[in-house]
This record gives sequence, C-alpha cells and structure tokens, in this order.
Amino acid sequence: MSEKPFSAAQHRASTLHLPAGPWSTVLDCLCAHFPAISRETWLQRMERGRVLDSNGQALDATSAYREGLRVHYFREVVAEAPIPFEERILHVDEHLVVADKPHFLPVTPSGQYVEQTLLARLARRLGNPLLVPLHRIDRPTAGLVLFSANPESRAAYQALFRERRMHKRYEAIAPPLPQLEFPHVRRSRLVEGDPFIVMCETEGAINSETRIEVLERREDWWRYALYPVSGKRHQLRVHMSALGAALRNDPLYPQLLPEDQRRSDDYSRPLQLLARHLAFDDPLSGEPRQFESQLQLDW
Repeated sequence: MSEKPFSAAQHRASTLHLPAGPWSTVLDCLCAHFPAISRETWLQRMERGRVLDSNGQALDATSAYREGLRVHYFREVVAEAPIPFEERILHVDEHLVVADKPHFLPVTPSGQYVEQTLLARLARRLGNPLLVPLHRIDRPTAGLVLFSANPESRAAYQALFRERRMHKRYEAIAPPLPQLEFPHVRRSRLVEGDPFIVMCETEGAINSETRIEVLERREDWWRYALYPVSGKRHQLRVHMSALGAALRNDPLYPQLLPEDQRRSDDYSRPLQLLARHLAFDDPLSGEPRQFESQLQLDW
C-alpha cells in the first residue's frame, strides 16, 4: 500500500500527538502546548494550510480536539539565515537521489533551520515533494546522504539501513594514535550525557562498534577511515575522542564549547568528518551499487 501524497511533505513538518487535556479544539491545545507561539500565529498557519491531520487534511480554528490526534505543522523561522554552501546532486533515478551535503547544512528541519536544509533544497531543485531521507548525518558532518524519491519502493531501501546491509565508510582528520595497532576496533556502550546533546561511554552492555584504519599519516594529523558497524548518535566522534584523537574542529568532544560558540557557526573551522562511501546491493534489482563523495577534508 503506497503512502498518501502528503506524507513526504509531512516529513518536512513537525509532528505532535495531542496530549490529554480539557481543550475543545486543536487550536486551543496547540496554544496551550506551545505558549511561546501566539494564537494569532497558529491562526495564520491554519489559514495558509500549514497545520494538517494525519491524512494530510488542513485543520482550522474549529477542528475538534481529540487526545492522541496526530497533527503535522510546518514551523516557520522569521528571517532564516542562509547557509552559504551548496549541496551537489550526484545521482537521480526513479527511486533514489544521492547528494553531497556540505558542512553546516542540516539534513531535515530542526531548531532554527526549516528551508535551509538539504531536504528542502533538493525538493525545490528536483520538484519532488515526495523526497524522504533514508538516513541522517550530523549537521557539522559533510558527505553522502541518500533520499527515497518514490513511496512505492521506500520500505525496501529503508530496510538496508535497519538490517545493516548498507556499508558506510567515513573519513576523518584527527591527531595521531601511534600507540595503537591498526585496524583497530572500538566497542563501547553509548548513552546520552549531560547535557543531552552529547553522548558518552559508560559501563554496561556494548551497543556501538567502529572499525578504524589509517589512510595517511602526517606530522600533526592523520587521516582515518571509519567504518561504523552500529549507528549510534555521534558514535564516530565519541569513539575517536575516547581513544585520544578528537576530530579536528569538533565543538562537542572531548570538551563541550560554551553555548554561544556552538550556536554561532565558524565557517572557517568545519568539523573534519566526511561520509565518503556508501555501498549496497540494490533491493529491487539485486545489482551492487556504490557512491563516492566528491568532497575533500581540509588538513
């Protein structure tokens, strides 16, 4: 069964399952749940069809509240600052879009970014509102991102990631680790730290694994190949930092920079982490496929 036409557009929206409460309308619930957003703003969004139910139908000021109702709403950022780096489309076919994401560009809307995202840019360039990213890479990370272009085949490609049949290779610039033998495998348990934006290693059952190889050695920096066997948040950055080789220009590991420094991007200091290579057997044709980023790290 195919998705409804609104589904991919909803993917670019935020979603709220309405909580239990005394409200009579969806509008009342939204105003109570998001006190920083004025009732007038919600009314304007509804008038422009920017608040939808799970079927893609526009909700208005009279739409009845129901606990658990799934509501999709399109966030809007006033005077959203442009990100001065361009994505590059590497491949387009009926089912897949492959793009090279630059540093600093988010894959999907979050925080202060809505239109300045890889998803929004590609949907506009290709005229395809059905695009959905099949995986994520962090905003500071550059490199390959795969998108599903066709709802009919989407589940087959999503399964590649879920079943670990997508082979990923990253590259990173970090300090030397002459004390280790390579290839080296780092296994640990990763959990959310304090604050929650960082991850940390802890005791307990192992849930993350990275294979590390050295590609090039220079005096102060080495270039590494990183193969994530698992896909925990910030896994590569945490594992390298724990080994004593934090990635060049990393604002989180091993030491969290002050919030004002993290929020103001220094475009001269991109995180030296690149999603370089993706390889898989196509779930539709069975043929082996691979893609290579055209971006380069900066020594």
